[in-house]
Amino acid sequence: MSISGNIKKIKAEIPTGVTLIAISKTKPENDILEAYDLGHRIFGENKVQEMTEKWENLPKDIKWHMVGHVQRNKVKYMAEFVDLIHAVDSLKLLKEIEKQAKKYDRTIPCLLQIKIAEEDTKYGIDVDKAESILKSDAYSQMTHVKIVGLMGMATFTEKEEKIRKEFNFLKTTFENLKSRYNSFSTLSMGMSGDYKIAIECGSTMIRVGSSIFGERNYN
Repeated sequence: MSISGNIKKIKAEIPTGVTLIAISKTKPENDILEAYDLGHRIFGENKVQEMTEKWENLPKDIKWHMVGHVQRNKVKYMAEFVDLIHAVDSLKLLKEIEKQAKKYDRTIPCLLQIKIAEEDTKYGIDVDKAESILKSDAYSQMTHVKIVGLMGMATFTEKEEKIRKEFNFLKTTFENLKSRYNSFSTLSMGMSGDYKIAIECGSTMIRVGSSIFGERNYN
């Protein structure tokens, strides 16, 4: 099926209130434009340099989401335009986002990445660390950063009950924090292999790449 056909199929499946991010990492700009011509406007990248190059070349009404692990020294390159940063995992990173966003007089929405998977390769922080960031004096004084929710990646496994357990844990954590922090509105969980489970567990934002664009080419 074509890229536009894949997007139509996924959008027909997902309920109202769930945002689809088309993960376009490693994909050429022509692929993004095919999705764009269908009316899709939200794309996700996991490398700042690649996202910045695409932002410079593609239509300016595209909303760019940074979904990968962020190095502090790269924040300055995307601060002008990034729409949402998904994988915030430290107060140091938030401070850098605050500093760079201030230069453009912007407020950048961010998600705290909670580690729900067992794999060591997955980034993220535990719930106590997330709480300590939200309660910190440093964060309370920030005016150019806003934590609007949580993000998480489930274990890569065929065991559906394990994935569901991890997503349910993240949803419970999200609801708990949302009851105390009124800025919370976004729960980003679910990718090509597990987004249907994630939606059942309460995800408000799914990150879908290969099911839209086909398998990635890392060469």
